[in-house]
Amino acid sequence: MARIEGVNLPKEKRVEFGLTYIYGIGLTSSRNILKVTKVSPDVRIKDLTDAQVVSIQREISGKYKVEGDLRKEVTLNIKRLQEIGSYRGWRHKKSLPVRGQRTKTNARTRKGPKKAGGQISLKKAVSKK
Repeated sequence: MARIEGVNLPKEKRVEFGLTYIYGIGLTSSRNILKVTKVSPDVRIKDLTDAQVVSIQREISGKYKVEGDLRKEVTLNIKRLQEIGSYRGWRHKKSLPVRGQRTKTNARTRKGPKKAGGQISLKKAVSKK
């Protein structure tokens, strides 16, 4: 099992798709890395030689910001937006969609499950005499 940037890559996947398990590397970046390191994208991760794994590791650590560093940068950017009081920071703070999506309907992923008590009861309480 290849371990790159602290991530165990799945053995049975092709290399170009296996590299996308690393946070910060998508399919395009993966293909660029394989082109530069001259590794065939059709090879399975279990069939990579140690030299190929080392060359991929060097390429990623040299040119890409991935995993912990990238996560830290993203959280610092969000924290900065919140501190300066921008509209986007305010939306992040309130756990609402940030990029202009509608919230009257939908947005349940961001807002969470529906809260009870949203409807006003029109029935009068029945009193027993």
